[in-house]
Amino acid sequence: ILAGGLGTRLSEYTKSIPKPMVRVGGLPIIIHIMKHYLRYGFSEFYIAAGYKSHVIKKYFKSFKKSGNKFDYNISKKKCKITVVDTGIKTLTGGRLKRLKKYLNKDETFMFTYGDGVSNVNLKNLLKFHLKRKKLVTVTSVRPPARFGEIVIKNNFVKQFKEKPQVTKGWINGGFFVTNTKLFDLIRGDNEILERKPLETASKKNQFIAYKHYGFWKCMDTPRDKDVL
Repeated sequence: ILAGGLGTRLSEYTKSIPKPMVRVGGLPIIIHIMKHYLRYGFSEFYIAAGYKSHVIKKYFKSFKKSGNKFDYNISKKKCKITVVDTGIKTLTGGRLKRLKKYLNKDETFMFTYGDGVSNVNLKNLLKFHLKRKKLVTVTSVRPPARFGEIVIKNNFVKQFKEKPQVTKGWINGGFFVTNTKLFDLIRGDNEILERKPLETASKKNQFIAYKHYGFWKCMDTPRDKDVL
Protein backbone atom coordinates (compact mmCIF):
# COMPACT_ATOMS: atom_id res chain seq x y z
CA ILE A 1 0.00 0.00 0.00
CA LEU A 2 1.54 3.31 -1.10
CA ALA A 3 1.16 5.47 2.00
CA GLY A 4 3.99 7.98 2.03
CA GLY A 5 2.75 11.08 0.20
CA LEU A 6 2.27 14.53 1.72
CA GLY A 7 -1.51 14.68 1.15
CA THR A 8 -1.39 18.44 0.63
CA ARG A 9 -5.00 18.75 -0.59
CA LEU A 10 -6.14 17.50 2.82
CA SER A 11 -3.78 19.81 4.70
CA GLU A 12 -6.15 20.50 7.60
CA TYR A 13 -5.76 16.82 8.52
CA THR A 14 -2.34 15.97 7.12
CA LYS A 15 -0.43 18.63 9.02
CA SER A 16 -0.37 16.17 11.92
CA ILE A 17 -0.94 12.73 10.32
CA PRO A 18 -0.32 11.07 6.94
CA LYS A 19 -3.35 10.90 4.66
CA PRO A 20 -3.88 7.09 4.99
CA MET A 21 -4.41 7.65 8.73
CA VAL A 22 -7.26 10.14 8.24
CA ARG A 23 -10.32 8.57 9.82
CA VAL A 24 -13.46 7.63 7.93
CA GLY A 25 -16.26 6.14 10.01
CA GLY A 26 -14.01 6.00 13.05
CA LEU A 27 -11.15 4.10 11.37
CA PRO A 28 -8.14 5.25 9.33
CA ILE A 29 -8.91 4.84 5.63
CA ILE A 30 -5.94 2.47 5.29
CA ILE A 31 -7.72 0.05 7.63
CA HIS A 32 -10.80 0.07 5.36
CA ILE A 33 -8.49 -0.77 2.44
CA MET A 34 -6.85 -3.61 4.34
CA LYS A 35 -10.23 -4.96 5.46
CA HIS A 36 -11.22 -5.19 1.81
CA TYR A 37 -8.14 -7.24 0.93
CA LEU A 38 -8.75 -9.47 3.95
CA ARG A 39 -12.28 -10.25 2.75
CA TYR A 40 -10.69 -11.90 -0.27
CA GLY A 41 -8.07 -13.79 1.70
CA PHE A 42 -5.06 -11.50 1.21
CA SER A 43 -3.45 -11.07 4.62
CA GLU A 44 0.18 -9.99 4.19
CA PHE A 45 0.65 -6.23 3.86
CA TYR A 46 3.63 -3.99 3.20
CA ILE A 47 2.95 -0.34 3.90
CA ALA A 48 5.28 1.93 1.91
CA ALA A 49 5.40 4.81 4.37
CA GLY A 50 7.23 8.11 4.15
CA TYR A 51 5.67 11.33 5.41
CA LYS A 52 5.03 10.97 9.17
CA SER A 53 5.65 7.22 9.03
CA HIS A 54 5.98 7.19 12.82
CA VAL A 55 2.23 7.84 13.10
CA ILE A 56 1.48 4.64 11.19
CA LYS A 57 3.92 2.64 13.31
CA LYS A 58 2.47 4.11 16.50
CA TYR A 59 -1.04 3.06 15.45
CA PHE A 60 0.02 -0.57 15.30
CA LYS A 61 2.42 -0.48 18.25
CA SER A 62 0.03 -2.04 20.77
CA PHE A 63 0.02 -5.23 18.74
CA LYS A 64 2.64 -7.98 18.64
CA LYS A 65 5.70 -6.39 17.14
CA SER A 66 9.10 -7.43 15.81
CA GLY A 67 11.00 -4.47 14.38
CA ASN A 68 8.59 -2.91 11.90
CA LYS A 69 6.57 -6.11 11.52
CA PHE A 70 3.19 -6.38 13.23
CA ASP A 71 0.73 -9.19 13.82
CA TYR A 72 -2.65 -7.56 13.78
CA ASN A 73 -6.34 -8.48 13.88
CA ILE A 74 -8.76 -6.62 11.62
CA SER A 75 -12.38 -7.69 12.00
CA LYS A 76 -11.10 -10.80 13.81
CA LYS A 77 -8.98 -11.73 10.80
CA LYS A 78 -5.25 -12.12 11.34
CA CYS A 79 -2.81 -10.36 9.08
CA LYS A 80 0.88 -9.54 8.95
CA ILE A 81 1.91 -5.94 8.41
CA THR A 82 5.35 -4.57 7.62
CA VAL A 83 5.76 -0.79 7.74
CA VAL A 84 8.66 0.24 5.48
CA ASP A 85 10.21 3.72 5.56
CA THR A 86 10.54 4.51 1.85
CA GLY A 87 11.71 8.12 2.17
CA ILE A 88 9.84 11.38 2.62
CA LYS A 89 10.59 12.77 -0.87
CA THR A 90 10.46 9.45 -2.74
CA LEU A 91 7.96 9.40 -5.63
CA THR A 92 5.44 6.62 -6.31
CA GLY A 93 7.67 4.49 -8.54
CA GLY A 94 10.64 4.74 -6.23
CA ARG A 95 8.44 4.05 -3.23
CA LEU A 96 7.22 0.85 -4.81
CA LYS A 97 10.73 -0.25 -5.80
CA ARG A 98 11.91 0.19 -2.19
CA LEU A 99 9.79 -2.90 -1.41
CA LYS A 100 11.76 -5.08 -3.85
CA LYS A 101 13.84 -6.77 -1.14
CA TYR A 102 10.69 -8.05 0.57
CA LEU A 103 9.47 -9.92 -2.50
CA ASN A 104 10.71 -13.04 -4.23
CA LYS A 105 12.10 -13.00 -7.75
CA ASP A 106 9.36 -13.25 -10.41
CA GLU A 107 6.64 -12.95 -7.75
CA THR A 108 3.13 -11.69 -8.48
CA PHE A 109 1.84 -9.12 -6.01
CA MET A 110 -0.93 -6.53 -5.64
CA PHE A 111 -0.62 -2.89 -4.73
CA THR A 112 -2.83 0.15 -4.33
CA TYR A 113 -2.88 3.69 -2.99
CA GLY A 114 -3.52 4.50 0.66
CA ASP A 115 -6.44 6.83 -0.02
CA GLY A 116 -8.84 4.92 -2.31
CA VAL A 117 -11.63 2.48 -1.43
CA SER A 118 -13.71 0.24 -3.66
CA ASN A 119 -15.82 -2.90 -3.72
CA VAL A 120 -13.82 -4.39 -6.62
CA ASN A 121 -13.70 -8.20 -6.51
CA LEU A 122 -10.00 -8.78 -5.87
CA LYS A 123 -10.08 -12.51 -6.64
CA ASN A 124 -11.62 -11.84 -10.03
CA LEU A 125 -9.04 -9.10 -10.59
CA LEU A 126 -6.22 -11.55 -9.84
CA LYS A 127 -7.74 -14.23 -12.10
CA PHE A 128 -8.06 -11.66 -14.90
CA HIS A 129 -4.40 -10.71 -14.51
CA LEU A 130 -3.07 -14.28 -14.42
CA LYS A 131 -5.18 -15.36 -17.40
CA ARG A 132 -3.87 -12.59 -19.64
CA LYS A 133 -0.22 -13.02 -18.62
CA LYS A 134 0.76 -9.37 -18.92
CA LEU A 135 3.11 -7.40 -16.68
CA VAL A 136 0.62 -5.00 -15.11
CA THR A 137 -3.15 -4.89 -14.59
CA VAL A 138 -4.86 -1.76 -13.31
CA THR A 139 -8.42 -1.47 -12.05
CA SER A 140 -10.09 1.13 -14.24
CA VAL A 141 -13.14 3.00 -12.95
CA ARG A 142 -15.66 5.57 -14.10
CA PRO A 143 -16.32 8.00 -11.25
CA PRO A 144 -19.33 10.35 -11.04
CA ALA A 145 -18.94 13.48 -13.11
CA ARG A 146 -18.18 16.60 -11.13
CA PHE A 147 -21.11 18.49 -12.65
CA GLY A 148 -24.58 17.59 -13.85
CA GLU A 149 -25.12 16.67 -17.49
CA ILE A 150 -27.89 17.77 -19.83
CA VAL A 151 -28.72 16.62 -23.36
CA ILE A 152 -30.20 19.38 -25.53
CA LYS A 153 -32.09 19.11 -28.81
CA ASN A 154 -33.60 22.20 -30.47
CA ASN A 155 -33.20 24.06 -27.17
CA PHE A 156 -35.29 21.43 -25.33
CA VAL A 157 -33.63 19.53 -22.51
CA LYS A 158 -34.03 15.86 -23.43
CA GLN A 159 -32.03 14.46 -20.53
CA PHE A 160 -31.07 15.95 -17.19
CA LYS A 161 -28.76 13.96 -14.92
CA GLU A 162 -27.31 15.37 -11.73
CA LYS A 163 -23.68 14.25 -11.48
CA PRO A 164 -24.02 11.04 -13.54
CA GLN A 165 -21.31 8.43 -13.76
CA VAL A 166 -18.83 9.28 -16.50
CA THR A 167 -19.90 7.25 -19.54
CA LYS A 168 -16.80 7.36 -21.72
CA GLY A 169 -13.58 8.06 -19.90
CA TRP A 170 -11.92 5.47 -17.67
CA ILE A 171 -9.45 6.50 -14.98
CA ASN A 172 -6.83 4.81 -12.82
CA GLY A 173 -8.63 3.39 -9.78
CA GLY A 174 -5.57 1.83 -8.16
CA PHE A 175 -5.86 -1.84 -7.11
CA PHE A 176 -3.08 -3.09 -9.36
CA VAL A 177 -1.70 -6.58 -9.93
CA THR A 178 1.84 -6.93 -11.26
CA ASN A 179 5.08 -8.88 -11.14
CA THR A 180 8.45 -7.97 -9.63
CA LYS A 181 9.72 -7.54 -13.21
CA LEU A 182 8.01 -4.13 -13.06
CA PHE A 183 10.92 -2.96 -10.87
CA ASP A 184 13.16 -3.18 -13.95
CA LEU A 185 11.23 -0.24 -15.43
CA ILE A 186 11.71 1.95 -12.34
CA ARG A 187 15.07 3.76 -12.24
CA GLY A 188 15.06 5.08 -8.68
CA ASP A 189 13.46 7.20 -5.98
CA ASN A 190 12.64 10.10 -8.32
CA GLU A 191 10.54 7.97 -10.68
CA ILE A 192 6.80 8.65 -10.88
CA LEU A 193 5.22 5.24 -11.44
CA GLU A 194 2.32 6.61 -13.46
CA ARG A 195 4.63 8.20 -16.04
CA LYS A 196 7.56 6.45 -17.72
CA PRO A 197 7.30 2.98 -16.06
CA LEU A 198 3.61 2.46 -16.85
CA GLU A 199 3.86 4.30 -20.17
CA THR A 200 6.69 1.93 -21.15
CA ALA A 201 4.62 -1.09 -20.10
CA SER A 202 1.78 0.25 -22.25
CA LYS A 203 4.04 0.69 -25.31
CA LYS A 204 5.21 -2.90 -24.90
CA ASN A 205 1.57 -4.12 -24.75
CA GLN A 206 2.18 -5.30 -21.19
CA PHE A 207 -0.39 -3.07 -19.45
CA ILE A 208 -4.07 -4.05 -19.32
CA ALA A 209 -7.18 -2.73 -17.58
CA TYR A 210 -9.74 -4.56 -15.48
CA LYS A 211 -12.98 -2.59 -15.83
CA HIS A 212 -14.81 -2.08 -12.54
CA TYR A 213 -18.37 -0.76 -12.75
CA GLY A 214 -19.12 -0.75 -9.02
CA PHE A 215 -18.25 1.51 -6.10
CA TRP A 216 -14.98 3.43 -6.04
CA LYS A 217 -13.99 6.59 -4.21
CA CYS A 218 -10.70 8.42 -3.71
CA MET A 219 -10.23 10.67 -0.67
CA ASP A 220 -8.51 13.57 -2.37
CA THR A 221 -10.21 16.58 -0.75
CA PRO A 222 -12.11 17.44 2.45
CA ARG A 223 -15.35 17.06 0.50
CA ASP A 224 -14.34 13.52 -0.53
CA LYS A 225 -13.74 12.73 3.15
CA ASP A 226 -17.20 14.05 4.06
CA VAL A 227 -18.83 11.96 1.30
CA LEU A 228 -17.02 8.82 2.52
